[in-house]
Amino acid sequence: MTAEAPHDTRTQFIEAARQLFAERGFYGTSIAAIADELGMTKQALIHHFGSKEKLYGEVLARLSNRFTRVLEDIEAGGGPAEDRLRRFCTTFCEIALTHPDDTRLIMRELLDNRQRAEQADAWYLKPFLENLTNTVLETERWQDATPPEALALVYNVLGAVSYFAISEPTLSRMFGPTEYEATRRAYPDKVALLAEGFFGTA
Repeated sequence: MTAEAPHDTRTQFIEAARQLFAERGFYGTSIAAIADELGMTKQALIHHFGSKEKLYGEVLARLSNRFTRVLEDIEAGGGPAEDRLRRFCTTFCEIALTHPDDTRLIMRELLDNRQRAEQADAWYLKPFLENLTNTVLETERWQDATPPEALALVYNVLGAVSYFAISEPTLSRMFGPTEYEATRRAYPDKVALLAEGFFGTA
């Protein structure tokens, strides 16, 4: 393998780790497997990140930052909170359908990580979820709600989108690729209707 700048090597490790963590989960992915994916050594990975836990944190931090930037761009566009939430939900849906590995990684982190959750000292997705929750509390319908109630709404929408986004292998075999593709094309519009039903209209 040709020599690369440290930044490029670091980025390659993060990308390889992202794919393997999404496919196998945190505990199903070893440092050796990530290094082998790039034809490098375990020592090279440890040199850049120190441990698998730190590499996993880097993957989650980048993913959280990406979604936070999407939300910030929508917030910067202005408009009532209801409209901003609807735009975010449809955008999140499009991203989830285009990048199912990222969606699978989020699902694993939030729903299938009990052992690591008991030991975690950083919650990389928390700011993203808090920003969405705060936007819900700006809506007329939910301005008197509690933050836990608003988070429950956020989870309902994100869960519905994520569940569908990672179901392609099963649904396409169950109903056939033609019907699945038609459902996939229709899904963002249905997510917009779901967001409107949850959050209201401006």
